[in-house]
Amino acid sequence: MSVAADSSAGDGELRHRNVSTDVNSENEGSEDIVATPKARKTYGRTKDGTVFTVPTTHDMVSQLLDPREPKNLSDVIVLAVLAGHILALYFLPESLKRPVFAAVFLFWRACYNLGIGILLRLQSNENKLVAWAKKWKFFENPATGRNPRPWLYKLLKRELEIKIPEDYEFEKAPIEYNTWLVFRRLVDLILMCDFVSYCLFAIACGNQPAGELIYIKVARWVFGWLTIGFNLWVKLDAHRVVKDYAWYWGDFFYLVDQELTFDGVFEMAPHPMYSIGYAGYYGISALAASYSVLFISIVAHAAQLAFLVLIENPHIQKTYDPPTRKSEVPVRPRIHNLLGVKNLDLLRTVDYSTFVTLSFLMLLAIVTPQTPLNQSLFFSIALVFRLWYSVGLGVILTRQSNDKAWTRHFLKVGETPEEGWRQWKGYYHYTQTLCYATFMAACWKMYSVPVDWNYGFVMLRHVVGASLIALQIWTAMSIYESLGEFGWFFGDFFFDQGAKLTYTSIYRFLNNPERVLGTAGLWGAAIITWSRSIFALALVSHLLTIGFLQFVEKPHMQKIYGRNMRREAGLTKFIKRSLPPPVAEWQSSVNKVMDETSHFVEDFLDTARPKFAAGVSTIVRDTTALFNKYPARLTLTKLSPDLAGFDPKYYSVTVEGEASGISALTERASGKEGTAGRFPNELKTMIFEYGAPIKVKWRAPATHGKKDWIGLYMVADNRSREITELSSLGRWVPTVPGQFESTTADKGILTWDQPVGDSDANEVNLVSGEMVFSGDKLWWTQGVFEFRYHHDGNHNVMSISQPFEIHINRFDYTDIDADNDAAFQQSVESALLPMVQNCLDRDPEIAPSTPAEPFGSHVERDGKYAKRLVYAIRQMFGIEFAPAVVPADGNVKNLAWRICNAKQVLAPYSMSCSRGTTTPAEKQPASP
Repeated sequence: MSVAADSSAGDGELRHRNVSTDVNSENEGSEDIVATPKARKTYGRTKDGTVFTVPTTHDMVSQLLDPREPKNLSDVIVLAVLAGHILALYFLPESLKRPVFAAVFLFWRACYNLGIGILLRLQSNENKLVAWAKKWKFFENPATGRNPRPWLYKLLKRELEIKIPEDYEFEKAPIEYNTWLVFRRLVDLILMCDFVSYCLFAIACGNQPAGELIYIKVARWVFGWLTIGFNLWVKLDAHRVVKDYAWYWGDFFYLVDQELTFDGVFEMAPHPMYSIGYAGYYGISALAASYSVLFISIVAHAAQLAFLVLIENPHIQKTYDPPTRKSEVPVRPRIHNLLGVKNLDLLRTVDYSTFVTLSFLMLLAIVTPQTPLNQSLFFSIALVFRLWYSVGLGVILTRQSNDKAWTRHFLKVGETPEEGWRQWKGYYHYTQTLCYATFMAACWKMYSVPVDWNYGFVMLRHVVGASLIALQIWTAMSIYESLGEFGWFFGDFFFDQGAKLTYTSIYRFLNNPERVLGTAGLWGAAIITWSRSIFALALVSHLLTIGFLQFVEKPHMQKIYGRNMRREAGLTKFIKRSLPPPVAEWQSSVNKVMDETSHFVEDFLDTARPKFAAGVSTIVRDTTALFNKYPARLTLTKLSPDLAGFDPKYYSVTVEGEASGISALTERASGKEGTAGRFPNELKTMIFEYGAPIKVKWRAPATHGKKDWIGLYMVADNRSREITELSSLGRWVPTVPGQFESTTADKGILTWDQPVGDSDANEVNLVSGEMVFSGDKLWWTQGVFEFRYHHDGNHNVMSISQPFEIHINRFDYTDIDADNDAAFQQSVESALLPMVQNCLDRDPEIAPSTPAEPFGSHVERDGKYAKRLVYAIRQMFGIEFAPAVVPADGNVKNLAWRICNAKQVLAPYSMSCSRGTTTPAEKQPASP
């Protein structure tokens, strides 16, 4: 039980983020370095730069359950709660044990994945836990007289120092480290209760299936104990590598100045703590012989993977992979990709053809009766498409690799190599889609809904089959993530781009994931349908896939990359290192015989020159990890009871920004107004640039609420001038820092509570402050806006600024020589560069300073930058682009070329003889 307490933790994966896989070191024959304990101190570094010595801590289970280890009050509480769980199982009636412990386990699982997840999210984004500790003065020494709870200070000091008796001093440790130690105790309680309640639920559901055969029982118990033992080893080996620091998400609080070598279990599978680290759950399900335990295990595992995607991965990327600037960008990049639902474009021939064909195939599969003749027909169609997909396309790729036959064909008919590549992508995509669609149609014809789901292994077959299908989908996504569209469509068969082999994502662990995992979904479908025909189809597909890898991909890879190819993947190396010496020697002998046999067979086949081929069998899927966003939200509250002492006439808000230019005012006079309406208003209308920072100056009484805040709103969004009716959606800044325990909210404060010397009101002392709204605190659209000053954390409005307009100037084509393309593009670049800088928050790490300078990598990671920019381009130039154009072009120069090219192409349809959007005027005769 003490072992499995770690099995739900899954926290050791965090430190994995700091490793970089260097394939070149493997190619040079260097041996893996195994992490060994060093007798040296570990130094930590907080966000403010404070360096401290990190004390030595120990794992949760040994400290909690080992009687030789010192115990504190939190240990007693954890043990008491666990004992309460066990006693509840003993005393509850049989009819209540299952539902009660199912609810208890789901509660603790929610505390883990949802509760801890929210806390870590807040800590990662806003340093919230540390801010709370500062606000409540948990670690403020009572000797200073500023700690309102000295008893709590003494309790925390005693609790933490008992656990770390050697090199830890409560008073000298940074507040970030002490906060992390307290957070650890909360984690200990949740994780222990999570696992213990799961085990108790399994015990409550455990049973002996009626009529179970002896060999099935033996297999079930052997599988269960083997997976539990494997789970135990995974957790122990992971903790050996990552230690307590990463096990308890230490890098959410501080960073350590050390490097870890990720060997052992981290060479077996990606995110082992969250993938193979949950094998024990399924082993316990097998021992309990209960589908209830199996399904609740799947729910827990899925919740843990969601925790990884939504909480840990964003923090990993932000902390260990900061934005960098590309060294160069392609001159004419392609951005209209094929894969993925988001790239579906029915105006594109291949997408339209695929959609129509799939619709017809689906309709045919549904409406035709499930007769032996129809089953044979669909099976034959699936087999034919699999053979063409594997053998046919394999032959095409082999000829392309040997003599560029595909490219030569398109050159012969006057096309370019790029056109040949585009046609190949559509050809391959259409064939691959039909191959899998016909397979699914054949499965549909062979499948029949079970009459009794509890009969035999019916339920288990569906669970295992669905899991294998999910595994193939994940494999396809991982392959696409690593290779991109260029690698997915075998781009190195068509272009020599001097690509360097990099083994990332799933390729860090496997050289050819398609060999086994790439066809897992086919076997899963065979298990679900339980049809001999589908089993045969899956077997043929698997063999063809292996043949494709061996006779098409491998020769080409050896020809292109030569010695740069890695001989052994991470998983293979780990297994070889784990073998006993006699087995390792025997395995080397077998490898020698197999290599000699393989060379003989290859020589024989080369002599016979057969045309064998097979294709990669992976499902075309492209998904985007969706990340939850937690914008700062303020809710509508009642009028503050202390509002009576504050007079709104002493509050004021003024706005300063960068003027949008003369064109913004001249565009208002369109000639469609009456005579009086055509003259400009004497009032100086404030019109600011799109995306430019806006400075706000405020003035208020010195006794104003410390939680006063100013929000940015559209003028038309609020009916009332006294109370704001809508949330600010993160577009707000407090007047005084440190009042909302949020570093995100405080971002933008310049000055606060500065005494006003020229105050006209003698009876009231006034103070002033300044703040800047920029980036995510702006509205990224055109419109009329206003700032509202709110009282003491509520939505009571004390002052409203003068409304101002956000405007994007239209590009003036009339003053540019339509026949001088170079001058035209240079003018577009000059107009576009400041707009791009605004859309990229004027961050020097992201925004370029010249048209040729590449964008920062944040533009690719976060789609908000591209969406801002394509909106501005549409308003500025009248050209609409997809957001994917921005990261693909990579700099202002390429974007300007694309705009010029688009205007030139659309010129005949723009009512302009040149580049404009107005009605062309008659050509005037040249003056003599």
